[in-house]
Amino acid sequence: MSAGKQTVTDWVDAHASPLSDWNQTIWHYGETAWREYKSARWYVERLRAEGFEVEEGSGGMPTAFAARFRRGDGPVVAGYAEYDGVPGNCQAAVTHREPRAGLSSEAGGHTDPHSALGIGALGGFLAAKAAMEAHDLTGTLKFFGEPAEKVRGSKPIHAARGYYDGVDAFLSFHPAYLLPLSNTVRWDTHCGASYAAIYSFHCDEAEQWLGAPADSPIPQAHTAARAPGANDALVAMYALTKMTKESMLPFRAGWSLSEAILTMGQATADNLPAGLAQIQYFCRVPEIEMAEQIFRVLDRNAESAAGAAHCRWERHWVCKSRPGLANHALADLTYRNLAAAQPPRYGKEAVAAAREIQANLGLAPMDEPFLEACERLLDPREAERILREDLPPSQRNATSDDYTEMCWHAPTVRLYVGRPMLKAPAGFRYPAWAMNALGGIRATIDPTLWCAAKTIGMTVVDLLSDRAALEAARREFVKRTGGGVGGRHWIAPLCDYDAPIHFRWPEYVTTPRGEEWWIPALPK
Repeated sequence: MSAGKQTVTDWVDAHASPLSDWNQTIWHYGETAWREYKSARWYVERLRAEGFEVEEGSGGMPTAFAARFRRGDGPVVAGYAEYDGVPGNCQAAVTHREPRAGLSSEAGGHTDPHSALGIGALGGFLAAKAAMEAHDLTGTLKFFGEPAEKVRGSKPIHAARGYYDGVDAFLSFHPAYLLPLSNTVRWDTHCGASYAAIYSFHCDEAEQWLGAPADSPIPQAHTAARAPGANDALVAMYALTKMTKESMLPFRAGWSLSEAILTMGQATADNLPAGLAQIQYFCRVPEIEMAEQIFRVLDRNAESAAGAAHCRWERHWVCKSRPGLANHALADLTYRNLAAAQPPRYGKEAVAAAREIQANLGLAPMDEPFLEACERLLDPREAERILREDLPPSQRNATSDDYTEMCWHAPTVRLYVGRPMLKAPAGFRYPAWAMNALGGIRATIDPTLWCAAKTIGMTVVDLLSDRAALEAARREFVKRTGGGVGGRHWIAPLCDYDAPIHFRWPEYVTTPRGEEWWIPALPK
């Protein structure tokens, strides 16, 4: 191990306790897409304290940031933090189902968890910075704050606004969420494209639906028939989309379409129809053309539903992200550093917590409760072979994540470090709260972020000090894109919209009752 990489591992070991504390801070914030105010502020202040220049609100996104540390001339290496949680997943860091103090289970919580993602990446870049200063390494570190990943929010916008221009290599890390992708790196099959949009239905003139009854003493009486309204338009679109889903695409290649209702009502108990209703549709697809076809159908459904309910409709883009692009040179380099860092190891305290979760679920606690994949390296070529077993030969991408935006601007690696996952008896499925809790219990999640920090930090040092390694990654990027940025096979940013920050995204609010989730906790 080189002196620079030894400095990285020593730095992470020396800062193991602060890294754990930082992760706890972000995990307990549990903020959700586009509303990660405390989390973003924490990162901005931390990075400035560490000597980074930080632009807040980058790309017109209040909870995004772009940070930079420059030490002389040299390569530009970039990474990022995500910090958004998921509504409806509020869980305390305990071994039984319980929301965080003062909140209901409807509040936000970290599922993947993005808290460890962000702190693991931050730790790696801070460790690399320490190595730069100790060993006279030159170059620039860029570290982005990427909000709203759960709706693929910020990265398409950062890419389209030029924030990724001039970067020589991107390092993308995620705690394992899909086997066999644990303690390995993506090889050929990277994540696919994703599109998301909010459909808004507006009933502006409900009283114009039908004329007043001829014998009505008051024109347009309170009891007169009125337009079905926005709620009915939304329900009609929901039903139409369920009916037409099978006809959206040919029966090939894995894809999915999900929906989330953001706003309904406004009329409370009166007999007036709703003036506004909104629904978000989100698709995950291997190819961009598939997303375009899905949204052509959705547009038709919106038009039909609006017409039937006497409404007008609008489509507002939330996301248009590109599919991923492999880079074997950078993947191989990162995997070697992962092997040097060694995968997570779970001690007695972690095992005890896992066994307690099993007991609380009525299971017989296991002597070795964690899946072997959590603590075992997996060669990326073998991971690729296993991943491809369930995919058609013609399918180039699978699942979705918007790190793929970075792939089209510089060589990019996708690193997966094992996270705590429990063995299950035959036929048993763990409830979501159990996985969420393991992401917040220090003994179970800290090994993930420590391993990630060492792997990322060592890879940054390699890219700054080994110009041959960086050049190999660059040559492969040029070849795969047909000439680099703007080349024959290059895909330009798809984002042609502003950050969709003005919608009724779920969030924490402050009222005379104090700070709470926007859906208040009901009394017990």
